[in-house]
Amino acid sequence: MSETSPSDTPDTPGSPDFDAMARDIAEVPAVEVIVTVAVNLMSAAAVKLGLTEEGDTYKDLDEARKLVHALAGLLDASATEISSFHAAPLRDGLKSLQLAFREASLVPDEPGKGPGEKYTGAIYG
Repeated sequence: MSETSPSDTPDTPGSPDFDAMARDIAEVPAVEVIVTVAVNLMSAAAVKLGLTEEGDTYKDLDEARKLVHALAGLLDASATEISSFHAAPLRDGLKSLQLAFREASLVPDEPGKGPGEKYTGAIYG
């Protein structure tokens, strides 16, 4: 990555250096980008499910549903592009989030109707 922060440009102080950012992004392998996005989705979903130290402070099942669904779609779409070395732990994390969602729901979705289950199949706890 570049030593220059996005706000430190020679032309205009405070404006991002998009050329430097594009060069930085170009150096990152696609698998690393996919895994990073997946981990960010997992972390955000865990927060929205109330699975962090803060507990229910940020719990929002509607938001969690969206994040888990997006994670499942990303993993489904990228399954052939990332190795099982990367995919297996991400799938395990996804399943854990789906089970946590089911447990957190006052009225659980029918099997196969929960977040991301259109991509993963029904999750049973």
